[in-house]
Amino acid sequence: MTVYADLLRYRDLFGSLFRRDLQAKYKGSLLGVAWSLANPLVLMGVYALVFSLLWEVADIDNYPLFLLAGLVTWVFFSTSLQAASRSMLESANLIRKTRFPRQLVPLSVVATNLVGFVAMLAVLVPLDFVLLPETRDTVWLALPLGVLVIGLVAGLALAVACLNVLYRDVEHLVSALLLPWFFLTPILYSSESLPGYENVVEVLHWANPIAPAVTALRDPLFFGVLPSLGDTLYLAASSVVALVLGAWVFSRADDRIAVEL
Repeated sequence: MTVYADLLRYRDLFGSLFRRDLQAKYKGSLLGVAWSLANPLVLMGVYALVFSLLWEVADIDNYPLFLLAGLVTWVFFSTSLQAASRSMLESANLIRKTRFPRQLVPLSVVATNLVGFVAMLAVLVPLDFVLLPETRDTVWLALPLGVLVIGLVAGLALAVACLNVLYRDVEHLVSALLLPWFFLTPILYSSESLPGYENVVEVLHWANPIAPAVTALRDPLFFGVLPSLGDTLYLAASSVVALVLGAWVFSRADDRIAVEL
């Protein structure tokens, strides 16, 4: 997997790209990284209001924390995929002028969004300790599960970035899919809260690569229980498959990237 080994071999260059992306993302802002918390917190507030107060369909204690435990994975996934899809196009001048491992460009975008992912966990974990005492014995599982989520997102982001260079419709397809994808992922609801649709829920859960990731991370962060073996194995397998897929797509597209740009 030399595609990812180059992260270590060219770590100084990767660090420069990461700092460039991070500075560009928060340039001129007063709050800096704190803005990465604004989107999930606003979404949490809106969805908590609509579903728990207005529609009265969310019969879950501490529903805002339930939402935040799901959004922490989704926001990292969706923002990374959207930003990565355009990353190589936006770095076209650099890619055309300089020969370097081009996979560093989308992976640096993932690293930039990883800052927000870590910041959200840094807010969520203390809240869990205070408001959800049952999570104190399981919250540490967020670390290994988070690593698997990062692998899943990094592999998919690399594949999407390369494909968008070859087929410019990919970024529009990603943007169009993310909204229905969000509602088909158990973020606003838990799968157990949909009685009578067990077969449909099962199909949607296992056909959606991000659903087991959301559920696996939410179990220790909100319910204070170990993630199910099925979700954990699925997340581990999908992380490996995504990384292999990303490396394979990049190896097939690498020679054409500079030409297409």
